[in-house]
Amino acid sequence: MTWLEAIILGIVQGLTEFLPISSSAHVSIVGQLTGSQDPGAAFTAVTQLGTETAVVIYFAKDIGRIIAQWCKALVGKVPHSDPDARMGWLVIIGSIPIVILGLLFQDAIESYLRNLWITAAMLGGFGLLIGVVDRFARNERSLEQLTWKHGVLYGLAQCLALIPGVSRSGGTIAAGLAMGYRREAAARYAFLLAIPAVFGSGLFQLAKVGATDPDPQWGPIAVATIIAFFVGIAVIHWLLKYISTHDFRWFVVYRVVLAVAVAVLLLTGVLEPLPQV
Repeated sequence: MTWLEAIILGIVQGLTEFLPISSSAHVSIVGQLTGSQDPGAAFTAVTQLGTETAVVIYFAKDIGRIIAQWCKALVGKVPHSDPDARMGWLVIIGSIPIVILGLLFQDAIESYLRNLWITAAMLGGFGLLIGVVDRFARNERSLEQLTWKHGVLYGLAQCLALIPGVSRSGGTIAAGLAMGYRREAAARYAFLLAIPAVFGSGLFQLAKVGATDPDPQWGPIAVATIIAFFVGIAVIHWLLKYISTHDFRWFVVYRVVLAVAVAVLLLTGVLEPLPQV
């Protein structure tokens, strides 16, 4: 991977991680088109450390309050029904499904699930699902009304992000909309819920790269991660503002158009379904 390719992929990661259009799909596609092939699941997971750090910085005040109240609830200084303490437990419980499935299906996630035919199908099919859910969403519930059942369902929806083309934010936001939550509330919880899973996956892959790759390209990886961080902060700010007054129709249109474009590129041989990583 060249420095230019790392810069491009870092920008792509930052731009697409929080939008409901699948960052892993875009990194895989752009990686091939720039000549560096699919950077792989490990590269995607490590650069996501940059975008998730952006989430931590952007929501630092909320995260600090949640952690503080959760800790106080553990020692009995505040009731477990405290909204912030409860949010801490909901994030923990909602993170368990993706950790279990991620470990169980690690080989599949890093190999044949990255087949671009699967990616194209997920981009188009799940994009249409997001459109339908958004069209009939009630948009009335706030995060203060988040129940334990909904927290688990959010966590199960996040598991869909293990398949490139679905989108972590797309899956969890769609689940939130289906359960009646407002768009901005669904997005905020989706971002908070992703923190444990993405940091865990990123650090795991970081250690794995260091242990198994005799010549890891730390320089380009670091550059891509840093760029993804700065771009990610800007995207979070824009997205939360945008969805407070707009629906997801243009994201749906983009996903379907991209799915068709990827299928055409696969049929014409420009893209390979399963390139060498």
